[in-house]
Amino acid sequence: MKIRLSKRHLAKTFTWRFIATSDTVLIAFLISGDLNSGLKFGGIEILTKMILYYFNDRIWFKTKLENSRIRHLIKSFSWRFIGTIDTVIISGVILGNFISGGKIGLIETFTKIFLYYLHERLWYKIDYGLAKFRTRRQNK
Repeated sequence: MKIRLSKRHLAKTFTWRFIATSDTVLIAFLISGDLNSGLKFGGIEILTKMILYYFNDRIWFKTKLENSRIRHLIKSFSWRFIGTIDTVIISGVILGNFISGGKIGLIETFTKIFLYYLHERLWYKIDYGLAKFRTRRQNK
């Protein structure tokens, strides 16, 4: 199976990961009181979430839902569901306490949906990586 990497999806993955990891480190620090745990958690999460986000974004790119605001809301909630499961597992393992992991996941549910929606709206206005796609679609 050949995987073709898209510059747009990669750029979205990296920009989102920067925003989201910063949020995660801050929340983990506030819950645990330990900056080292927050940084450790953020470091692991960079890898797991980038992989999950990239494939989630590729799947959503192929959907036919036209209304951008509804699409971005549904996409935000579906991504947050995946992200929260990952967050609870990683933070529970690192902190040795799945209740604290659950608290981090719960807080992130709200902060990340808001941040993700803003991220999606911004990228909706950016044409980076779409020229080739639009040219191909117009030639059909």
